[in-house]
Amino acid sequence: MDTGRRLALVTGSARRLGRAIATALAEAGCNIALHHHAAPAAALEAVGEIQRLGVDAVAFQADLSDLEEIRRLFAGLDSAFGRLDILVNNAAIFERAPVLDISPAAWDRVLDLNLRAPFFCSQEAARLMARSGAGSIVNIADVAAFQAWPGYAHYCVSKAGLVMMTRVLARALAPEVRVNAVAPGPVLPPEDLAAAERRQLAEMTALKRLGAPADVARAVLFLVESSYITGETIVVDGGKLLRS
Repeated sequence: MDTGRRLALVTGSARRLGRAIATALAEAGCNIALHHHAAPAAALEAVGEIQRLGVDAVAFQADLSDLEEIRRLFAGLDSAFGRLDILVNNAAIFERAPVLDISPAAWDRVLDLNLRAPFFCSQEAARLMARSGAGSIVNIADVAAFQAWPGYAHYCVSKAGLVMMTRVLARALAPEVRVNAVAPGPVLPPEDLAAAERRQLAEMTALKRLGAPADVARAVLFLVESSYITGETIVVDGGKLLRS
């Protein structure tokens, strides 16, 4: 294993947006620690694709809503690679529920994965990054952090909290570790979304089109490589917030 390369851990990277981010980081020359919760086949496929790019890749399984599993994940990562340079907190859950129907269990389920897990992953990451005296953390937020979606109250709160957490950690972990965020808009609609609904989503943006996972991945790479940026959130939404 090439321990001289930078190592990037991307949570929730077996599929969809996380996989695109992990692939982009691999194309930039990083070794990849690919995390999944319950997608071993997809994770194995992603590892194979990334290794074909000429870098090392290892898959790690963990339930990030469990603090002990987070600690196990980072212990395994330390054993396999002995370093960590980049953390992308991507894993999240997106649930719809009317405000009056959100149960304490549903609230905890969303907040635990979308906000609590990124905090404790960042905490563990910062300890590993301290060995080399530098590191970059990128949190994947959402335009929901800046909008009030009545059907997704717990999701909006979790992403708004993630944006503030980004700012707090940027101050707390500086100057060694930089912490930033990317807030995607309509870049990866649900796979079962009807064509008419996709067109409606596109019309809600200033650019009148949907984005792609690659748009978010490029923003992540920009923040990873921009050594004089910390505490910032880049919105990648085609101008959706302009039309709010």
